[in-house]
Amino acid sequence: MVGIKVGWTGVYPAALTHFTPGGEVDYDMTAEHIDWLVGQGAHGLIVGGTSGEFVGMDLAEHRRLIDTAVSAVAGRVPVIVGSGRYSTAESVSLTEHAQQAGADGVLVVQPYFQRPNRLEVLTHYRAVGNVGMPLMVYNIPANSAADPVSVSDLALLHAEGVAHAVKSTLPTVNQIHEIRMATDDSFRVFYGGISSPLEGLAGGAHAWVSGVLNVIVPEAVRLWDAMAASDLAAARAAWQPIARVAGLVSQFRGEAGDLAVYRALLGIMGRPSGASRAPLLGLTPDQAKRLESALAAA
Repeated sequence: MVGIKVGWTGVYPAALTHFTPGGEVDYDMTAEHIDWLVGQGAHGLIVGGTSGEFVGMDLAEHRRLIDTAVSAVAGRVPVIVGSGRYSTAESVSLTEHAQQAGADGVLVVQPYFQRPNRLEVLTHYRAVGNVGMPLMVYNIPANSAADPVSVSDLALLHAEGVAHAVKSTLPTVNQIHEIRMATDDSFRVFYGGISSPLEGLAGGAHAWVSGVLNVIVPEAVRLWDAMAASDLAAARAAWQPIARVAGLVSQFRGEAGDLAVYRALLGIMGRPSGASRAPLLGLTPDQAKRLESALAAA
């Protein structure tokens, strides 16, 4: 673990996993989508995270998804693959598989549902970190039903050589600069939401990762480039089209999932969109018409 350094930075789509209408993983369509995201200018990819529906896949499917992603990217950009499961043993096993497959790092969600305590969470991350892969802590308490990994604990895991990055998916962005102040620049901080990437990058985030990036990579790269150049006016201008898409997603919140909206937007763009795996559903025909109308108006 000691001595691992990563330089991850930029725009990292949280890639969708494509399923067939019957619920099988469509590895070929998923590989094509991953290749397209790289061609759109993504600086790196997250595969098998929340947008990748890891929680709905068994271990064999998850391993094959990792293999598919690494093969599709073929070394062009960093590939960080989700290897976190509730079970520590499964998380370690998937991380070992990711290492053997040639992934550049792993994204490890907080152990979920049972609400493990602080010591249990830290012990979990230390066990996964012992594999020796660059490890990104996936700090998403709203989905994991766990307490957030605190800034001080992130700094501790980094000092121990266990964690090398964090995806901060919290309702506020102040944690971004707090983490930057508590760690050195070798610890990579990713803003992980949809609503405030400009603010997150301004606060010092090294990168932005989100499911919405499945449909707006070029726009997000323009935002990234403007912030990297400290051109706030250009960044605000670049944010406007992104904000419109984010607004479309929020319009359907409560009646349709974010992934359904992303897939529908891909379809409107003429791209293969795939399906999600049940219990997740796509948009209804009426919702799809409303989305097209709202997109045209935006």
